[in-house]
Amino acid sequence: MTVQPRGDDSPIPPAPGGERPPGLVPPDLAGACGEIRPAGPADAVGGVVPGFVATPASTQEACALLAAAAELDLAVAARGAGTRLDWGLPPSRCDLVVDTTGLDEVLEHAAGDLVVRVQAGVRLDRLAEVLARAGQRLALDPPGGRGTVGGLVATGVAGPLRLRYGAPRDLLIGITLVRADGTVAKAGGKVVKNVAGYDLGKLLAGSYGTLGLITEATFRLHPRPPAAAYVGLTAAGPDSAAAALLTAGGSALAPSAAELDWPGGGAPLAVCVLLEGDAEGVAERAERLAGLLDGATASPEPPPWWGAGPAAAADGTVLRIAFWAGRLPGVLAAIGAAAAAAGVDPAVGGSAAAGVLHAALSPQTAPDAAARFVTGLRAGLSDGPAETPGRQFGAGSSVVVLHAPGEVGDAVDVWGPVPALALMRAVKDQFDPGHRLAPGRLAGGI
Repeated sequence: MTVQPRGDDSPIPPAPGGERPPGLVPPDLAGACGEIRPAGPADAVGGVVPGFVATPASTQEACALLAAAAELDLAVAARGAGTRLDWGLPPSRCDLVVDTTGLDEVLEHAAGDLVVRVQAGVRLDRLAEVLARAGQRLALDPPGGRGTVGGLVATGVAGPLRLRYGAPRDLLIGITLVRADGTVAKAGGKVVKNVAGYDLGKLLAGSYGTLGLITEATFRLHPRPPAAAYVGLTAAGPDSAAAALLTAGGSALAPSAAELDWPGGGAPLAVCVLLEGDAEGVAERAERLAGLLDGATASPEPPPWWGAGPAAAADGTVLRIAFWAGRLPGVLAAIGAAAAAAGVDPAVGGSAAAGVLHAALSPQTAPDAAARFVTGLRAGLSDGPAETPGRQFGAGSSVVVLHAPGEVGDAVDVWGPVPALALMRAVKDQFDPGHRLAPGRLAGGI
């Protein structure tokens, strides 16, 4: 995407008695946060370069920072590790980036209650190390295994374990956020069955920073399983792969994950199912599952593509395809038909048994071909003619462009049809009346 420098219409007031010197940090901002600096091209959010980057070290500093930004009418975007910063639409304006990596403390680990409370900037790999010492884990494994807690919640991303444990919103039991005006809000607590009040955690999950700055999160944990087995097979085609995944996902063998790898380029489709538990039980369940899936074999190690695949692609066009899991055969057929019609060869993979797939096109794919694939797939999963494989998927399916080169993003609606758009706008107006938090990042310019 084209880098858009901030223009002369910056809302930051000039220095007293003259024009504002380039890079001068407004005193109110400087006084609110101990670490703040002028931004550069490397700080761009979706191609939009901010004026400043601030790194608060506490919720109190974040509160003072956003209050000062509100007084100056600055548009604010949050950034963690930057792993998925280019997902979604570019902000319509961005004056201040709040870097959450200074919020990097594990505040409380109540191992006996299987609960952890952390600041938003804690990296997932570091959190995993802390929890592993107590034989526990946060059962969220985003593609590539990278990022921060706040970024994980803000994007709502999940990996293979979503089949059994769900997405971030399902394991989040408490949250602290700072609203656009600097007000601190909290919801939930340190007990799993805490449902009093407004469920802000689920509201913020997947909000891309448009409703508030997440500073702390509390999660429900699970014990680390002592043993695991990966039951995999090479499928003859999309239909047999879908049948194997649905058989595994619907079995009584309690799989933790059931993944598809369809790399394109004429390579065969692969299916792999994860079973976890005690060693004896896992071995027995793996044997039974291999008996259900013709040609399957069990291994203690995952295949090389596990937990990576299209969702971890950093370049090119990446789509997230969500659907009712039982419709998997038609979804795979619709992907194949849309790819053939557009003349593209996507890599496809993900938690097919949980109703989520990702498709990636290489950066060399022509923008018009990528756009045809997106629009063709949406048509195939919603309102196509009777013979279209994915017909009548519209009520439970969506195709979202997570990342794309600028030309592709300009040619298609990144978010696609959103039935609840009016409600989303009303929520945005309630939380951020001035539309200063990551404006324009979500569907409909929210």
